[in-house]
Amino acid sequence: MTTQPMPPVALKTSLIQTIFRVFLGVNLLFAGISHLTFARTEFLAQVPQWVPLDGDLVVVLSGIAEIILGAALIGLGRYRVLVGWVVAAFFVAVFPGNIAQYLNQIDAFGLVTDEARFMRLFFQPVLIAWALWSTGAWQAWWASRQNRSA
Repeated sequence: MTTQPMPPVALKTSLIQTIFRVFLGVNLLFAGISHLTFARTEFLAQVPQWVPLDGDLVVVLSGIAEIILGAALIGLGRYRVLVGWVVAAFFVAVFPGNIAQYLNQIDAFGLVTDEARFMRLFFQPVLIAWALWSTGAWQAWWASRQNRSA
């Protein structure tokens, strides 16, 4: 007898998770808008030199992605688990920019010392965990693992 893989289980999230999910969404919307407007130069400073695209294009595309992801976190509660994984993947994908800012000693966003830029590196894993926890993605992943072992 073969068993069919279980689809991801979307468990109910708590009120505090929902609040944090919406807050993360609002912050992504703000960051995305700032990519396209008043903080464009600051974001351009974070694009690593090895990226094979024009830096300004990277800033615009990442800003658009942040706007879409922020709106999805706020408005697509039904798909919150999938959105959580996508947002976490986005945070992983942009992490090299933070590393490049530290390694190349680039001043941006008030990070004007090596210590400040280094401490910023520890915030990215927090954002990844925040996306996975607030959307219930971790819960769904854990529940699907439990169902497979049962």
